[in-house]
Amino acid sequence: MEDPNHSDTHEASAAQVGDHPEASEAYGVPMVQVRGQLVLHPSRADLLDLAATLKADGFVQCVDLCAVDYLTHPQRQGLPADVSAERFEMVACFISHGSQSAPAPRRLRARVQVPQDDPVLPSLCDVYPGVENMEREIYDMFGIVFENHPDMSRILMPDEWDGHPLRRDYAVGQVPVQFKGAPS
Repeated sequence: MEDPNHSDTHEASAAQVGDHPEASEAYGVPMVQVRGQLVLHPSRADLLDLAATLKADGFVQCVDLCAVDYLTHPQRQGLPADVSAERFEMVACFISHGSQSAPAPRRLRARVQVPQDDPVLPSLCDVYPGVENMEREIYDMFGIVFENHPDMSRILMPDEWDGHPLRRDYAVGQVPVQFKGAPS
């Protein structure tokens, strides 16, 4: 049965993924298939070029950006052999609603490794307008900076907040919570 989330028609630099399911590269970057979905693993330097290529290939929307802190799981599995695991990872989900060249809707993910000592990525705002707030949330919660972002400031926490609450090494429980009706 054909997978509606995957199409053989996209341009892959090494091989057409549909023709060669064992292909280890698509769109010029390492890739894997996870539950029928193409997962690309670009480097930080390749991210903007990949985003532009995906947009030109019909992936008209970046539907989600999120980050993960793998501090407690440094030896995780699921990365291609030529991709080195870093502490942080930014995950971007893209969708194509279908076009003449690829009529079936398609989804894919890009997972970018972000080192702890240099948590910086290029902003996708110029290629995919609408990701501005998602990038700000990643900055606010994880401390990953997006270069050339139009407003790289906190979005959830107060401006004077110290630290990034979704980092695994963030001290938990330092903010006292007063529940309504509880004794002081």
